[in-house]
Amino acid sequence: MNCRDLERIMIEGDMGATSVFPPEAEEHLLTCLRCKEIVGALRMPSGEETGMSPALTRLASGLAADISPTRPMAPAGFYLTAFLGIFASIVSFGVFREGTRALSAMSLLQILSILGALGACAFLLASSLVAQMAPGSLHRFRPEYLPATVVVTLSVVAGALFQFGDATRFWVRGWGCLRMGFPFALLAAGPFWVVLRRGAILSPRAAGAAAGLLAGLAGTSVLEIHCPNLDLSHILVWHVGVSVLGSLCGLGAGVVAESLASSSVELRGLKS
Repeated sequence: MNCRDLERIMIEGDMGATSVFPPEAEEHLLTCLRCKEIVGALRMPSGEETGMSPALTRLASGLAADISPTRPMAPAGFYLTAFLGIFASIVSFGVFREGTRALSAMSLLQILSILGALGACAFLLASSLVAQMAPGSLHRFRPEYLPATVVVTLSVVAGALFQFGDATRFWVRGWGCLRMGFPFALLAAGPFWVVLRRGAILSPRAAGAAAGLLAGLAGTSVLEIHCPNLDLSHILVWHVGVSVLGSLCGLGAGVVAESLASSSVELRGLKS
């Protein structure tokens, strides 16, 4: 008697709690753990409940407490358009308000290169955020590494386009750019958060860092179009610094969100 023979007996016979196998089959069950488990499951009376441990019961109760109907997500292209539309709107508003003095100070190559790099980085971040909103989506770049990659890329592009020059009044000029650029980053952060809430974010830290960096890029873009100071140290510290500051703020918001969610789960577990 082997496993295949026993399977044929189970298929042809009437399996139940009182079913009896031939002696050869019973002998096989003594030596084959797999068949013994299958037969034990089939012999279980219908409707009999195995029961759950108290811990699993509490966990199920806690999960059921938060169950609520959800709306289906729109196509990915809708959210990508929303992110890029918000980004372009904030940059356009900033340029309209602050002016385009930097364009007259840069060469055509510098204008196309730095604005192209900013646009490409914004597209990558927006695509990453859309993928993070839908768990299981494929990522072109790992979300936790993308913010650092974007900052390094912008720094390399700036280093290739600009040179160290007049650094007089470095802190005074820099503080002026920071005060000008960061409010536009904050202005973009609100709409980005509204769009992100439509998805199911599994890692608030990664999503927060990416969303904060995308908002910061809006402020950096306004500065690159407005500020005529082409000193490389000024651009790296104060212009790119607006993006870095935005990413750090987003990361901090993500950490707080994860802590609050964890505390909420623990509190529900204690109550149950």
